[in-house]
Amino acid sequence: MRLYRSWGGYPDAVHTRIIPLVWRSDPPPFDMVAERVLPYAYGRSYGDSCLNDGGALLDVSGLDRLISFDDGTGILRCEAGVTLAQVLSFAVPRGWFPPVLPGTRWVSIGGAIANDIHGKNHHRAGSFGAHVPRFELMRSNGGRVICSAEQNSELFRATIGGLGLTGVILWADLQLRRVAGSGIDSERIRFRALDEFFELADDDSRHEYTVAWIDCLARGRRLGRGLYMRGEHAPWAGSAPDPLSAARLAIPYNAPPGLLNRATLSVFNRAYYHRQRGRVVRRLIPYPSFFFPLDGVAAWARLYGKRGFLQYQCVVPMEPGGQPIRTILERMSTSDQAASLVVLKRFGTGTPSGLMSFPRPGLTLAADFAFRGAATLRLLENLDAVVREAGGAVYPAKDARMSPESFRRFFPAADTFGKLTDPKFSSSFWRRVHAA
Repeated sequence: MRLYRSWGGYPDAVHTRIIPLVWRSDPPPFDMVAERVLPYAYGRSYGDSCLNDGGALLDVSGLDRLISFDDGTGILRCEAGVTLAQVLSFAVPRGWFPPVLPGTRWVSIGGAIANDIHGKNHHRAGSFGAHVPRFELMRSNGGRVICSAEQNSELFRATIGGLGLTGVILWADLQLRRVAGSGIDSERIRFRALDEFFELADDDSRHEYTVAWIDCLARGRRLGRGLYMRGEHAPWAGSAPDPLSAARLAIPYNAPPGLLNRATLSVFNRAYYHRQRGRVVRRLIPYPSFFFPLDGVAAWARLYGKRGFLQYQCVVPMEPGGQPIRTILERMSTSDQAASLVVLKRFGTGTPSGLMSFPRPGLTLAADFAFRGAATLRLLENLDAVVREAGGAVYPAKDARMSPESFRRFFPAADTFGKLTDPKFSSSFWRRVHAA
């Protein structure tokens, strides 16, 4: 039996019914469903933006067909339930590549639009919505609306980053890009502190993909030390990687409580930081190894135990010395809530794709925390205070607990967006942060 939950496993939600969508021509019976509804594909959102506690879910994973492809322009039309893995499987052998990739390939095209996902190349390519010229949206009144920058433009901008609240995306056009091959010429650089990260990030514009892993338990003069990774597309002479293949390893059961604690994570972080002997290591690797390292372990979220985990992702403006990020890292490093994975990247300066898009100029940090109840929630609210003061934002696709007050500060266009949502659509997240 399929479970309809978020990737982080927190919070729980009980859905009244699951309504499968299989054919674009066969709309769901909105007039026969009393509850609010929400589209759901594969549940890769970390918090409750993909949940609809007390309401119904529209399972769009059955809308999984590629419709057309223009090899001259690189525009792929596909249904909303198609995964990025399917796109890669089709496009890479033909010399094309998705313009933006997150940290997992098991994301639907509809979900990528609804969360306006970003990747390691935001400083060059912007977010996913910038590469979607049009899509078809089904509203609860039965209307089907073609949306683009020129046609129904308000609804177009509201749907990109709109968390599935404006209707059901049926299909979308995606502008692919030509690449040199299925390899990535990668470089991994060890840096000793946060100031060295800033020096490396100043050179971002010369590289297509950049991101840094941070040892979040390091303190003092080692605060913010880590590994800086960058890469470019390159030919790959080995066997072509299969993006649809299953992971080689799997976590079969929930780990015991407390497995990921300060002691075990300190050992891991030290080993990971020192695992390369030289300061710089350059390698040619297949693209899945560069973009999707965690996809190599199926159900890795079970490592956090039965209570699940929360990912905290924020963006803050770049200030002299990176003070907001420095403060966040200091509070994390001294907390008893040890983060198991922290990544840091600089966003580009482009205009946000959607009305509610999360990416904006500045530094973005993402951190995973095993959920340990009130103590975890207190720490993340403490970090919210830093983000609010800096004029930043927290990513709704990763959130499971931000307050309505914080949400209004982070997303001042929320009231305008609320007027463009479909009245039949709602989510646990939306009801939590935006009272009707």
